[in-house]
Amino acid sequence: MRSVLAAEDLPLVRPEARRRARLSQNFLTDGDAVRLILRCSGVRPGDLVVEPGAGEGALTRPLARRAGRVIAYEIDPALARRLSRRLAADPAVRVAGRDFLTAGPPAEPFAVVGNIPYARTSEIVRWCLAARTLTSATLLTQLEYARSRTGGYGRWTLRTVQSWPEFRWRLGPRVGREAFTPVPRTDSAVLRLERRRTPLLPPSALPAYRALVAEGFTGVGGSLRATLSRGSRGSRGSRGSRGSRGRPPGRVRAAFRAAELAPGTPVGHVTPAQWLALFEELHPAGAGERAPLPDGDPDRGRDG
Repeated sequence: MRSVLAAEDLPLVRPEARRRARLSQNFLTDGDAVRLILRCSGVRPGDLVVEPGAGEGALTRPLARRAGRVIAYEIDPALARRLSRRLAADPAVRVAGRDFLTAGPPAEPFAVVGNIPYARTSEIVRWCLAARTLTSATLLTQLEYARSRTGGYGRWTLRTVQSWPEFRWRLGPRVGREAFTPVPRTDSAVLRLERRRTPLLPPSALPAYRALVAEGFTGVGGSLRATLSRGSRGSRGSRGSRGSRGRPPGRVRAAFRAAELAPGTPVGHVTPAQWLALFEELHPAGAGERAPLPDGDPDRGRDG
């Protein structure tokens, strides 16, 4: 049986909140869903947590109890004022009445946990990936978004692949649409981004890896193998133009064999592990030796 949040954690959603659909606000009102997100977040006492889109505070107070330090961002002025009044006596919470995306990341390690607006998911994910001190992000997103970014449809996106050497992308539990007010049109899911303690490639190789992936996703050659064969080595100019110097076709074919890729594999079907194999064949000097992973890290060479 689903439990409803206690009154102290989440007051009844007021009628004006229902009119905030234009801000892509769907308020979490299911206590079981809140506890699920807390478990998935893995936050511990003493952790610093940044919460984007705190809303009515369904997650804010439980996060403060578990972690002890929360910065809660809320862009809606009325909601921010209300949340500030309710939590004024809680020294573990600081309410920031501003757009989370305009804030800089904390200087110390921190985690992001939030029920985020669907319409701003990509921007919030981009912010998290760029934050150097971020340790993890636990985001409640549209189910389709979470599945598509974690290979759930057998396809992989540019952002996921480019960040894979530094971040694990994990699909967490599903949360039904009935857990929100107003009720959205689709179910949600927990999306987990976890910074790897040791990147899968040396830091010096990451820019070249990201450039290779970006080149492959342009599709200028019609197929990934043709695109990589046309690409210029070391040139930032007219990639793929007649004047550019492409990679030797034999070398690209060998890289595809090493990655166990069929010649006509669509770029979106190439897994992160296969991209790493392609990079190590096409940029052996840049890839070097893969950094050793800490004990218990299962992700080297896995597709997700």
